[in-house]
Order: sequence, then C-alpha cells, then structure tokens
Amino acid sequence: MNHSEIVSFIWGVADLIRDVFKRGKYQDVILPLTVLRRLDCVLAPTKEKVLQTYAEYKDKLEDLDLLLRNASGFAFYNTSQYDFEKLLADAPNVAANLRNYISGFSTNMREVIEKFDFDNTISKLDEAGLLFKVLERFKNVDLHPDVVDNATMGTIFEELIRRFNEALNENPGEHFTPRDVVHLMADLLLAGDEERIRGKGVVRTVYDPCCGTGGMLTITKDHITQGVRDAQGNLVKPPINPDAEIYLFGQEVNPETFAVCKSDLYMKSADGRDAEHIAYGSTLSNDRHADRTFDYLIANPPYGKDWKMDQEAVKAEHERGSAGRFGAGLPRISDGQLLFLQHMLSHMKPVPEGGSRVAIIMNGSPLFTGGAGSGESEIRRWILENDWLEAIVALPEQLFYNTGIATYVWVLTNRKNEERRGKVQLINATSFWVPMRKSLGDKRRQIPPKKAAEIVEILHSFEEGEYSKIFPTTHFGYRRITVERPLRLNFQASPERIERLKDERAFQKLAVSKKRDPEVRAQEEELGRRQQERILEMLRSMPDRLFKDRPSFVKALQDAAAAHRIKLDAQLKKAILSALSERDETAEICRDKNGNPEPDPNLRDTENVPLSESVEAFFEREVKPYVPDAWIDASKRDPKDGEIGIVGYEINFNRYFYTYTPPRPLEEIEADIEKVEHEIMEMLREMGI
Repeated sequence: MNHSEIVSFIWGVADLIRDVFKRGKYQDVILPLTVLRRLDCVLAPTKEKVLQTYAEYKDKLEDLDLLLRNASGFAFYNTSQYDFEKLLADAPNVAANLRNYISGFSTNMREVIEKFDFDNTISKLDEAGLLFKVLERFKNVDLHPDVVDNATMGTIFEELIRRFNEALNENPGEHFTPRDVVHLMADLLLAGDEERIRGKGVVRTVYDPCCGTGGMLTITKDHITQGVRDAQGNLVKPPINPDAEIYLFGQEVNPETFAVCKSDLYMKSADGRDAEHIAYGSTLSNDRHADRTFDYLIANPPYGKDWKMDQEAVKAEHERGSAGRFGAGLPRISDGQLLFLQHMLSHMKPVPEGGSRVAIIMNGSPLFTGGAGSGESEIRRWILENDWLEAIVALPEQLFYNTGIATYVWVLTNRKNEERRGKVQLINATSFWVPMRKSLGDKRRQIPPKKAAEIVEILHSFEEGEYSKIFPTTHFGYRRITVERPLRLNFQASPERIERLKDERAFQKLAVSKKRDPEVRAQEEELGRRQQERILEMLRSMPDRLFKDRPSFVKALQDAAAAHRIKLDAQLKKAILSALSERDETAEICRDKNGNPEPDPNLRDTENVPLSESVEAFFEREVKPYVPDAWIDASKRDPKDGEIGIVGYEINFNRYFYTYTPPRPLEEIEADIEKVEHEIMEMLREMGI
C-alpha cells in the first residue's frame, strides 16, 4: 500500500468508534495506536533478543538500560512479553495486557507515550467492547521500516493530523506544513552554504522552536546527508555532504505532536540523540534551549494565534531589553509570529563562531501591520537596522491544507556576503506552482522540485528581474511626522450657540452637588441652576455679531461678565468659548500666551517621509505648496535617535510587483452590454412577454 492507502486504512478505524467517540476525539484513538504499531513493527526483528537479554540479566544487574538498547538496536526497547500479535491471542484480557505492553517500554519511550493520555482511551474502548476490534485493525497494517520508510511514515502522521484538524475545524494557524513547502524552505535555508557544509568533520545544528511532528528538522537534515527524492524514490537532488554530523533540536507545545515527533526521531537513529533534544512546553514562555545557539533555524509558527497564555513571561522577557529574547518590541496580543522570529534570532550563533541562517514562513501581517513606533514596526526596524534580512519570498496561495492565505518565507542571516550587505531581495514566486491532481483540503497547488530549484536560483543569482527586486534596507524605513495647521475660529453669542452651552460639562456641573445631606444638596443645586440662568442671561445680552478674532470676543465676554457681576473660572470660560465658536477658514489664527499659533486637532495630519530624504526638504516640496500655513510638530521625536519624526518600517510587498492592467476600451464594454440586452429581449419574446 502507498501512504494514501495506509492513511485511509487507518482512518477506517473511525467506522468502529464513531458511536463512542466524537469526530473531534478520533485522534485520541488513532494517533497513539499508529505510534504503538510503528514501534511494534520497528522492534519486531530484535524482540526475542531483548527478551532473552532481559531474562538473563534482570536478576544480575541493577541497570540494564545500555544492554537492552544494544539488544534492540535503538535508544529504546520493550521488555513486555506482548506484541500486537500476542495481545489479540488473549481477547478477554486485552486491556490489561495492552497496559502491560505499554509499561514494558523503556522509560524514555514510555514518557513519550504518556503524552497521549492513552490510559483513559483504553478504558473507554474496553468498556464499549471495541478495544479488540481496534487493535485487530492496526495489527493488519504493516508499518515496518522495510515496508514504510521513515519519510513515508512522517507523511502518514502529518496526513492523519491534517484530517484531525479538519475534524476539529481548527484555526488556519493550526496547520502543518506540506512537504513541498518544507523542501523549498530547506533549500532556501541552505542556499549558498554548500561549501561550508562540504568536507570532512563537518558538524552542524538545526533548530525548530515549534517543531510539530518534526518534519522541518528531518527534511533539512535529509537535504544535507541524504538528498531529495521524488514520490517514486528517484534522487532529484544529491546530498550536500553524506558524512556531515547533523544534530536536531526542537520544542513543541502540543503533547500529541510532541509525542509523534519524539517517537519518530527515536526510531530514526540508534543512539536517539536527536529525540533527546526535542523539548516539551511553550517556547515563548519557557525556552528549553535557552543556553544554546544553532547553525540553522527553521520554523512555521502558528498564524494569527494569540499569546495570551504566555503574556506574563513574554512581557517580563521584554523588560530585560537586549538581554532578553523580545527586547526589540512586542506585537499585538492577537498574533505571536514576530515573537517566534525574535526568539529564533536570539539563538543565532555569533559571527565569530560561524554565524547562522534562518528561514521562517509567516503570513502577510508581519510585513506591514503596525505603524511607526508600534511593536511590529520596531521589530522590523531592529531586523533591518541590524542588516539580518536577506530575502523574502512570496509563495503561491492555496499551498496549505486548511488555509488558502498568502504566505512568505523570510530568509535571514547574520553573516551576509559582501554583495548583499545593506540590501534586501524580494522574490515574487506566487506563480511558481502546478495544480494538484487531487486537492487535500484547501491545498490545491504544489511546488514541485523543478519550480523550487528556479526559486532558489533567483535567490542565488541576486539579480533584478521580473520576479526579483533588490532594495537597500533603508528603503523600507520612513519617519512619520505630524503636520499641524492653525486653529481659526469665529465667535458669536447667537441663540443657537448659546443653547449649545447647556451640553458643556463644566456648565452642567454648576447644578450638581456632591453633598450627602439631602437638604444641603438641594440648596446647592438650586443655587447652581440660578447661576446657570444668570450666565445664559449674560450671554444673551452680548452683541449678536460675528467675531473673527478670539481676543476681541474674549474682551466682550469679560465686559459682559463684569456688567452682570459674574465671575468666570477657567473651565467655565473654556466651555463658553467652545460652545460659541465655529471653525472658519477666514477667521484670524488663535494663538497661545506666547503668540504661537494653536494647532487645530481636526486638521492634524501625518506624513511618512522616506529615510533617504530630509524631513525639511520633503515638507517644503510635498506639504507647504498646498497648505502654506502648516508646520511640523517638532516635539514628536524618535525616542532612539532624537530626530524629528517617529521612525517606522514596513514592507509593502505587493506594491513592488504590481502590474497595471488598463481597463477594456469603452466600445467593447458597450458592445457586450448591447449583446446581453439583445439576448434578454429574445428570451422575453420567446416567453411571450
């Protein structure tokens, strides 16, 4: 059977359990039993040797771990007398025997299996009388490595998990990366490093902070040591260095996918070293590899997923500044993609130690979300001003299993070669795809090896063209300046404007008392209402003419107040001026006590000035000719460099590859309309209307 047939066969277990388990709970049965069956098949050839070794030495040695590992040929083993065949031979005791079988695994593998919380599932299946039937179905699928190699088994796990996600109707951010995308990311990650990897004695580390089932880690390793094969097993890309020592590291927060990843890595090597480097827990709040740096870092963090659960730890890390992982800035709480990117950059090796390369896939939000001074903008600024961003590759849509959104691979490094320094390459690979023969959820397109090679060649050539644009890092930066215009008001004590005073809070407060005693409160409020009437009467006595300069009106107001023996405090005076004024472009400018123009908040605007240009020159050319009375608010300065304007960075990717398509000629449109009208009339005539 090929991997699709195996997946369908295993998924057929759903027909057995559908009355006992909800659709969203199928994975509680299928995933752990798939892992157990794979382990059973892997250990089958050495099972008797392990049992013999255990029987011979269990009463002679206290620690048999090393002996039993050697006997099994792996970093794990099972000392239970049972396997899937023997479990089914004793149907009445199948639940107890299955528990005995699981407890027979070595401690390291048992800890992995426990992440499935499978004991409760065993009880539920046993109570429903389904445990024997389910085990029998799994016994009938051969998952031995000679039949199903490691790469195919990884694909089976990911296909099963994709189906579980569909059953749960998961958020688009909760998806697994298709193999064609991972292969491309590995190519981009390793591009240009071939000579660094070739040679004798090469040792490299690869790290994924949200490793899922481990696909990105193992595929990156395969690109280096085994090469790339197509679906038929043909070698389409030779290995870079078959003798290189590649160590894998990762962390995963989901217990089930963590268990799949770790068990899979245990099965792929005799020493189990890579599996030991996979940690469990949230990377953002509990970095389990805090003391390490890595040569290559690759990840597909969840899209649009909030980081509320990690908020306290993340903010504490941010407050440590450059000593922490998130010192550059915090993105909005609803999306943690840029937190993972900062985390990865904090794990780069220093340049004197060889430096690092990073490949991360994200949606479009990290490119442009957040204006100048925001957390997202500050993170982009930190990356670009440190000159770590090498390239961004726009991928085709409809590549993922349960989301069709646009995605981008960011390639970063702290050891750019000379020609790339101070520059960023944008690659538009949105057309580099072929349709799939059969859609898998939302995945309708794929990137075959030939198309992937073309994308990598565009990156490698570092030349401008139809699909490639190259810009200096400063091209994406700007200063956001605040442009003010003067406040111009006219004033008039007209009946309509006087009526508006009743809505002003300072005026309303005159008739409000906070005294607790009801009598005293009533007396004060009555006095306040009388005061309100006196003020209104005073305003009605003022000349009903339009004042176009504030000082003249203020003098008239003061004269009227003096005549009526009314004392106006600052708040009440402000309320009267607010109620009796209206904006008027022909009025005189309102000025403060120093004679400076007061800004009009309603006319306030902002302009983004490219970093390559002087703020003053931009203002004189783009603003002053159109609004001669405008000025720049010099108090709005960047907190880092102290210059006027807040620095921001954004990468509006689509703008650089936009191609204008002119509308059709008007004559063609009119002809189409006439044709449609004619067809409609013919239809109406046929209907006798």
